[in-house]
Parts: sequence; C-alpha cells; structure tokens
Amino acid sequence: MATWIWVVIAIAVVVVVALVAVRARQRRTAVLRDHFGPEYDRTVENREDRRAAEAELLARQRQRAQFDVQPLPEATRLSFAEEWRELQERFVDQPAQAAGAADALITRVMEARGYPMNDFDTQADLVSVDHPDTVENYRFAHAVQQRAQTQQASTEDLREALLRYRSLFDELLRPEGDGAAHAQVIADDAEAGEIDSSGPVAADAEYDNHRIGRRDG
Repeated sequence: MATWIWVVIAIAVVVVVALVAVRARQRRTAVLRDHFGPEYDRTVENREDRRAAEAELLARQRQRAQFDVQPLPEATRLSFAEEWRELQERFVDQPAQAAGAADALITRVMEARGYPMNDFDTQADLVSVDHPDTVENYRFAHAVQQRAQTQQASTEDLREALLRYRSLFDELLRPEGDGAAHAQVIADDAEAGEIDSSGPVAADAEYDNHRIGRRDG
C-alpha cells in the first residue's frame, strides 16, 4: 500500500479520535450543568477554567458517593421541625441568636443524615451534590450569621438569612431515596458522558415570610 494512503488513514484516525474526545467533553459538560445548575456556573466563575471547575465537581460527586446519607426517621424529622418553629418564633426578639440557632440546627440535621462534619466550605461542597439549587442560600446565610457575631448584620439581613437557611432545611428534612447511590450514578454518568435527566429536586416550600421579623397586629 502506498505511503500516502497510510498517511491519509493516520490523519483520519486522529480526526475521529479528536471528534470523539470533543463529543465526550460536551456530554460531560451537559451532565454536570444539568445536575448542578447555578452551582455549575458559580464553580466555573471561581476556577481558572472550565476543565478545572468540572474536575472539581466530579471530585465532589465521587466524595459524596462514599458517604451513606440517609433520610431522617419520622420522629427525628418532627423533632427538628419543632426546633425550627421555636427558633423562628424567637427571631422577633432575638434575631442574631435565632440565625445562629438556625445555622447550628442545620449542621445537626446534616450530621444526623450522615454528612461528615468538616469545615464549612467542605460541608457546603458536599451538600451541593444533593442540593445544588439551595446550597448558595446556605453559603449566603452562613456569611450573614458570621457577620452578625460582630454586629455587622442588620435585622433585615438576618431575616433574609433565616429564609435562606429555611430553603435548605426543608430539603434536608424531605424524605429521599438512596442519595449515595444517586450521587454515584451521577458521577459515573458524567465520567461516561451520559446525561441523567432526573436532576435535583427544587425546593417547593411556601415560607411564612410575614412571620419572620415582624410582629403580628
């Protein structure tokens, strides 16, 4: 066979391999963007490039799949819900203390569910795998709560923080399936470039905005 034919074949193989690689990256991007939503965009903005951001999100998924995060028993769910009602009622007279209690309560709920208790940023990254639509609310609320410790947050800031804590709190208390298995499936699909269409479940609770930070009457 003539040399030029081998050259053409080699070039064709290189082109095919390159096209397959590009398509695989596109599918992986679609999987991650579909699952993480706004968290995907935030991670891309905070990293040096898209590839580094996607590698970080895949690492979060693999790490999350290592933990056995389970739904709460019904009695525990009801107990946590009652604690939330009590701290929300305290907000009118003690807004900073109520925000701090909300932060601590969510940490306890995470621990009861099976999330590892690490530094805040690591906790938020792990939670982002299961709750990508509300994790930024968690970050916002925690930042306000930190400012409140040095009297740098207004009552309206704290009210907003409590509402945002509530969005994640409701999702954490919601009965779910096998979260670890779902996280592993998402990670595997992203690696393989297969799109998972289930996506995260968005928070659908109606919040009692008028009851937080405002006296009746």
